[in-house]
Amino acid sequence: MIVLSDPKVINIPVQDCGEPLAEMASVPAIVLDPRERDEAGAYGRVRTGVLERLCSASELLPDGLKFLVVEGHRSRAEQTRRFALYEERLRRSGITDPVDLRRQASAFVSPVEVAPHCAGAALDLTLVDADGVELDMGGAVNGHRTGDEKYCPLDASGLSHQARRHRDILARAMGGAGFVNYPSEWWHWSYGDRYWALISKADSALYGPA
Repeated sequence: MIVLSDPKVINIPVQDCGEPLAEMASVPAIVLDPRERDEAGAYGRVRTGVLERLCSASELLPDGLKFLVVEGHRSRAEQTRRFALYEERLRRSGITDPVDLRRQASAFVSPVEVAPHCAGAALDLTLVDADGVELDMGGAVNGHRTGDEKYCPLDASGLSHQARRHRDILARAMGGAGFVNYPSEWWHWSYGDRYWALISKADSALYGPA
């Protein structure tokens, strides 16, 4: 897996298209979850083009299902804080080599200089049914925070048939709308950022820090 701290990602050029951030709450087909709500409300915003693609993805879901978005945009200060916290957690577990520490931290929290969330290009999301109940995805959004790393990868082994089917539904809808998944996090999908550019073989990223 290519992690976000890899030079292949960092060296992707950015030609920001200048799209503004848009409010996801304005779209009835999308449900916002407050668990990562910040004081400025950034969590509920993404770039206009990202929101348009999310709307397209919602049309690819089976009847009765909706996206539950946990987080969109994230400030640079918050991204820096989260990366430092996860690095410290890994350091306490015995990882001391700076290069290895940065690489392992990047599996779950991006370095701020390339963070898709800071560009308004990324979504952490899951699926809910018609009653607003979250589907069984085989692991929680941000499961790495609770030591549940085993089930965080999209293709994690040991999932129930139901959880695998739900992940496949999510992947088909998001992939069908042009998003790419960060493989270590089944819930993380992005469009237009450096990681997306690398995976989709685009010449440059569409979105820089927003």
